[in-house]
Amino acid sequence: MDLKSLLNKEQYEAASTVDGPVLILAGAGSGKTRVLTYRIAHMIEDLNIYPSQILAITFTNKAAGEMKERIARLVGDVAERMWISTFHSSCVRILRREIDKLGYNKNFTIYDSYDSKTLVKQCIKELNINDKDITDGEILGKISNAKNDLITADKFKSENQSDFRKNKIADAYLLYQKKLKANNALDFDDLIFITVKLLKENQEVREFYQRKFRYIMVDEYQDTNRAQYELVKLLVGEEENICVVGDDDQCIYQWRGADIRNILDFEKDYPKTKIVKLEQNYRSKGNILTAANMVIKNNAQRKDKVLRTESEPGEKIKLYRAFSDIDEGNFVASEIKRLMREENKTYKDFAVLYRMNSQSRILEEAFRKQDIPYKIVGGLKFYDRKEIKDIMSYLKLINNPLDDVSLRRIINEPKRSIGDATVAKVQEVANMAEDCLYNTLLDVEMIPGLTTKAINSINRFTGIVNSLMTRTDDMPISKIILSVIEETGYMDMLKKSKAPEDETRIENLKELVSDAVDFEKTNEDKSLSAFLEKVTLVSDIDNLEEKEETTVMMTVHSAKGLEFPVVFLVGMENGIFPGMSSLNSFHEMEESRRLCYVAITRAKEKLYVSSAESRMVFGRTVSYEVSDFVAEIPQNLKEIVGGAKARGVNTFKSQARNGMYNNPHSLRNNQNSMFKNSSTDSFSKENKKSFANIGEISQGRKIKHKVFGLGTVIAVSGNGEERLATIAFDNQGVKKLMISKAPIELL
Repeated sequence: MDLKSLLNKEQYEAASTVDGPVLILAGAGSGKTRVLTYRIAHMIEDLNIYPSQILAITFTNKAAGEMKERIARLVGDVAERMWISTFHSSCVRILRREIDKLGYNKNFTIYDSYDSKTLVKQCIKELNINDKDITDGEILGKISNAKNDLITADKFKSENQSDFRKNKIADAYLLYQKKLKANNALDFDDLIFITVKLLKENQEVREFYQRKFRYIMVDEYQDTNRAQYELVKLLVGEEENICVVGDDDQCIYQWRGADIRNILDFEKDYPKTKIVKLEQNYRSKGNILTAANMVIKNNAQRKDKVLRTESEPGEKIKLYRAFSDIDEGNFVASEIKRLMREENKTYKDFAVLYRMNSQSRILEEAFRKQDIPYKIVGGLKFYDRKEIKDIMSYLKLINNPLDDVSLRRIINEPKRSIGDATVAKVQEVANMAEDCLYNTLLDVEMIPGLTTKAINSINRFTGIVNSLMTRTDDMPISKIILSVIEETGYMDMLKKSKAPEDETRIENLKELVSDAVDFEKTNEDKSLSAFLEKVTLVSDIDNLEEKEETTVMMTVHSAKGLEFPVVFLVGMENGIFPGMSSLNSFHEMEESRRLCYVAITRAKEKLYVSSAESRMVFGRTVSYEVSDFVAEIPQNLKEIVGGAKARGVNTFKSQARNGMYNNPHSLRNNQNSMFKNSSTDSFSKENKKSFANIGEISQGRKIKHKVFGLGTVIAVSGNGEERLATIAFDNQGVKKLMISKAPIELL
């Protein structure tokens, strides 16, 4: 394979370096997937490395599927012998083989967020926790964070004995884990958490997988959390053939545990690391790329790299300052229609990106008025619909009779005279016997206090489930689903219903059968367990059909990894993007800036950035200034279209020219002042005198700030009292300050 003719210089270096630790810093649109696929093909075709010795980990099923297809085109069917999958899918494969060593059955159920929530609610009830004081969402969040940080329930309990609230959550965590084990179930976080536990505690298993996977590659390494980081370290053998690919400038998931230090400190973990930077961008026009570079360079926590492109500059970034959020939505819709008329664009060429899902409502109304077909990524997923979850619960119970959560969901669905009081009596007996709910139902005649009607109903229910259980080994998944739908009476219930939405539910169940047929055609493992895993591990982005003739709306987080000819980035206001919390936190502001960088680099040809002078937020009208990030884009790269320009007011220029960000101790006041707190409001007369002589501030001058410490002036702009200094602080990164107001001492 002639890699040199297929890849650019940096890509070739990354693809041809196989032995030892390698860190590939891949900027947005730099062809990292191409590098990874050719790297793997080179290993198999040229170096004769067995495909089964290669483990490639991605973050989404979509990315894994794309990589598999590309590699198969290069090396053929031998690609099937590789493990190319997400973190969670890889862990499931390991656990299906090894989890019995931790006291679980291999047919464990994977609980989705709904199942986990149901189980936590049971824990809250049993522990008499006031759910108005401590919600199930808070408890689940704390448990998830603990697992991502590899903190067991026992450790969480011991660390929080003195905190009443956290101690209650610890009790819930302990009971939740006990119930999961009793149900032979793992939640989503457990998949990695338990795998790490297995590899740490069982040397034989750990060494087996270290020998098996001689070469490990991890994509999107900047998004790994503590558990994922530990998993990778445990799998890497003595040869340290570990290759990680990522971009510290696109680390946007710290809010869910991603640790940017994993990529920034990679060389500390592996001192022999070879670093390769992919800085050639193949996606965006020149002006879009330059704008992204100018924004992200204001971050202090990053490795030095600058994306470049051989593409033409293209059009300037188009700014629109709307009267209101309604005006903003109408502008986006109208502009899409105009571009379709004048430039032969299609609906799928456009994407509307926003910071929060709640921003979609106004946009949806505007799109409906102008008959623009759209798809929202991140809305209600197919597998989250009630009828689908009901049938999936039947399948989970058939696969794993210990699964009490799934059983409780469908024991009276459709209605079969098994009410909550009856279930409670059965549950009480099950608890006393320390047995699962289904086993207790099988001896229902032995349970005191049940009516003959309830006993007969339970026996009919268990008869149906037992019958289905005995036939699953010999039936394809699609037939199992059809049997469940028919034999439980679920389809009959929907057909008899006069509710119009039940017609849609019937169509959804038909689609579920179709999905099962597709699964049977495309998966080597056609078992019920494999189908349930596939459904549980699916994500919103995996469901995005790129060929669909619709405009997509999504959060910037959801858009990561995607690209579109035309992007509308809406709601670019301080308080929205960046959010209020970011304005008062150095680290959150850096993450928000990375998120903005991701948003900008989704655009290939055109980028629109819009904001509104007023918008409705949580039921009240607010007015926010233009986002600081807009100010960080040089003026020569921007042009105002409509909105403020039409009114003869250069709103963007007047409101965004002083865009800056605060430190954790500061609070934003208004668009013309930078800091207002105890440190800046009570300057001494001596200091005020030195601040007044703003003419002495010049490039290269050393200064001292009362909050940020020592720094060097790297640029000065503006006139008079509105002069701005861009300062590189020794310990706080780069900041822009209004010279007349900032507590600066000249050195």
